[in-house]
Amino acid sequence: MIHEECGVMGAYDYDGKDVATDLYHGLYTLQHRGQESCGIVTNSYVSLHTVKGKGLVNEVFTKDNLPTLKGNIGVGHVLYGYTGEQSDGVQPIVSRYCKGSMTIALNGTITNYDELRSELEHRGAIFQSASHAEIIMNMIAVARTKTHSAEQAVLDTAARLKGAYSMIVMSPRKLIAIRDQYGFKPLSLGKRGNTYFFASETAAFDVIRAETVCDVKPGELIKIDDTGVTHFDAGVDKVKPAQCIFEFVYFARPDSFIDGQSVYRARIDIGKELYKAAPVKADVVIGVPSSGLHFALGYSYASGIMYADGLVKNSYVGRTFIKGTDEVRREAVSIKLNALRGAIEGKDVVLVDDSIVRGTTSANLIKLIKDGGARKVHMRIASPPFVYSCPYGSDIPDRKHLAAVRMDIEGIRKSIGADTLGYLPMEAFAKVGLKDRFCDACFTGNYPDGHKAE
Repeated sequence: MIHEECGVMGAYDYDGKDVATDLYHGLYTLQHRGQESCGIVTNSYVSLHTVKGKGLVNEVFTKDNLPTLKGNIGVGHVLYGYTGEQSDGVQPIVSRYCKGSMTIALNGTITNYDELRSELEHRGAIFQSASHAEIIMNMIAVARTKTHSAEQAVLDTAARLKGAYSMIVMSPRKLIAIRDQYGFKPLSLGKRGNTYFFASETAAFDVIRAETVCDVKPGELIKIDDTGVTHFDAGVDKVKPAQCIFEFVYFARPDSFIDGQSVYRARIDIGKELYKAAPVKADVVIGVPSSGLHFALGYSYASGIMYADGLVKNSYVGRTFIKGTDEVRREAVSIKLNALRGAIEGKDVVLVDDSIVRGTTSANLIKLIKDGGARKVHMRIASPPFVYSCPYGSDIPDRKHLAAVRMDIEGIRKSIGADTLGYLPMEAFAKVGLKDRFCDACFTGNYPDGHKAE
């Protein structure tokens, strides 16, 4: 199964204006969180309007179909990977039941999915895909027949879900956002004039000139309807928060704030700590675009070694983290990046990247830089070694595929062709303010919800 790491967006305009254009621009900003497919569903009270499909935001939405998305309430989604059996799993997903319509956009993975699906199937439910959003939709629909409101049905459903999720639910007259009690996935509330927005990252607010109001707290539900904005804290403070630390290492845009903390500032500080932990003499520091660049800047600031753009990126190629085979990953690296010979030729280079997963991408990057004329390449990694898989939706493969499980650090160094290799130590996260309220299970095996390490 390919796990999901997606982006969600919602909008509610009290002046009755169409929200589709804002959702489009917001999803465009969240494109890094999902490049497989995308969709927008809007609600004009009378009917729902849907445009979705496989591809990037600017491919799926056009000047012809975007104006058809009428309505002052809407939900959008970008998908990283999908797990479909009989359908492609493109979100948001829409259903109609005895209480009206329901639309869901989900970022996350439900770890008790099999148990919940089996229970529903034995009660006669029929599924068209293996989408985790579809099972949640079924559960909310059942709960809604037994409760007085859509928000209570969502809360009742959330109480039975295990795993990680940030989710937006749209009913005919309400927009509801909820985050799991650990807060694995980010979610924020923004406002511009009389329009409210939900988004996976605050950078989406910036592009539509909205201001961040607050983060959706772990375990919190926020409802927006004609009565105003209402907060429900049914799950807040019941467990210790465990936001995904990899948002700061890789997933999030540097111009976003996750739970009030600057991603850019955290990456600069991590880069400084990386130099303290793994110093080296060199002529130039370069970062792997895009998430490695600010770690490299921090390393340069702390070391005094000149920073340079040593790799040129083709922005139209997707992330290699989601490619399926080593051969495809090798091809993707050569197409995606090219060494800037003028910056690295004849020099000892510090190459900074966010992580090493399988090791294939790192090996190809180092070969690329040495072929570009570098004398030596000192690899520095802005996170500890991956030694455990992630059950919460990050696309980290089974342990047997992880380089740090198969080899020690010296073995990894040799396999990727680096002259030296250094990782960020775990204790460095605490020094930059990324400790206590974060999930670091992919590095430690300490799963916050009691999940057993494989």
